[in-house]
Amino acid sequence: MRIHPAVLIGGTWLVLGASEVLADNTPKEEPSSREAVQEAIASSGYAVPSVRLVRDDGKVVSLAEEMNDGRPVVLNFIYTSCGSICPLMSAVFAQFERKLGADRDKVHLMSISTDPEQDTPARLREYARKFQPGPEWQHYTGTIEASLATQRAFDVYRGEKMSHTPVTLLRAAPGRPWVRIDGFVTPDKLLEQYREALATR
Repeated sequence: MRIHPAVLIGGTWLVLGASEVLADNTPKEEPSSREAVQEAIASSGYAVPSVRLVRDDGKVVSLAEEMNDGRPVVLNFIYTSCGSICPLMSAVFAQFERKLGADRDKVHLMSISTDPEQDTPARLREYARKFQPGPEWQHYTGTIEASLATQRAFDVYRGEKMSHTPVTLLRAAPGRPWVRIDGFVTPDKLLEQYREALATR
């Protein structure tokens, strides 16, 4: 069953907000609610594929092990040359991370590249610096095969990178269902969904 609450992100801000993040390296505050984009929230079961990815520190890791270390996981898919959707989703992650405060080290934020041919670990680190991530937020690349397997496992593959749509997934603990948020989500809404998921684990 899906519900459709309003997301407080205006169409104009989507364009300006993304470019501002890239321009001054500081995620902006949430916009006003004069315009709204809708999100869809659903609970889903996904099987984490048995693939190995390359983390932004250059280490080759098992995706399943990265996701099953006991911490809640918040996941999105980005690529570094994206000029609109991806910087906005990353800005949301950055603000969400700040809103967690002292609890930020209890969650694992994961951003997986959908353009592994271009997104080397060094390029991911350069991209990530714009959003001032803490150590609990990591970016991943890998082989084309591993990237596609992961995208398909989480139903975010749309044929090629330019056709991607904003999707955020979160899971309170290994073995718990994933909460899938299709569409743009504000940091406050993401924090609300995160806390609801933790309350039911």
